[in-house]
Amino acid sequence: MGALVLAVAGLFLFYAYASSEFSTGGGYEVTARFTTVGSLKPGSDVRMSGIKVGTVSKQVLDPQTYLAEVTLSIDESIQLPIDSSAAVSSEGLLGGNFVDLVPGADEKMLAPGERIELTQDAVDFIQMLSRFMFQAGSSGSGSGSGSGSSAPMGAAPGTN
Repeated sequence: MGALVLAVAGLFLFYAYASSEFSTGGGYEVTARFTTVGSLKPGSDVRMSGIKVGTVSKQVLDPQTYLAEVTLSIDESIQLPIDSSAAVSSEGLLGGNFVDLVPGADEKMLAPGERIELTQDAVDFIQMLSRFMFQAGSSGSGSGSGSGSSAPMGAAPGTN
């Protein structure tokens, strides 16, 4: 019985290793800086047109700019134009984050170690939802709050 359990565990580990598209090298590294990376972590996918072309290999906080500097390991067969952009995208409301690369049109290619300058930060769905709920709750349709103003939140009365 124990041998059967070990065999099944071994098969599971083999399957997990084979399906993870784990690679032990090859490729080149580029960096990108983001204000926020959400739940992005080392090992997260780097995708282009929805296809995995690399992984996030490292994340550090730049002590001078307080930006998250993310190192991306890109497959050596993929050459990125120097005006390419990187965005932290989400797989859905409850899914993890990944880096989505959009190639530029420049003739010059990014060299290993260079930085992708055009970036877009992660969208925090929970924070966006809480802001929406707070604004909806504070509009108070007929709640008798006494303000009598229909100005948007943060706007002075009479500046519509």
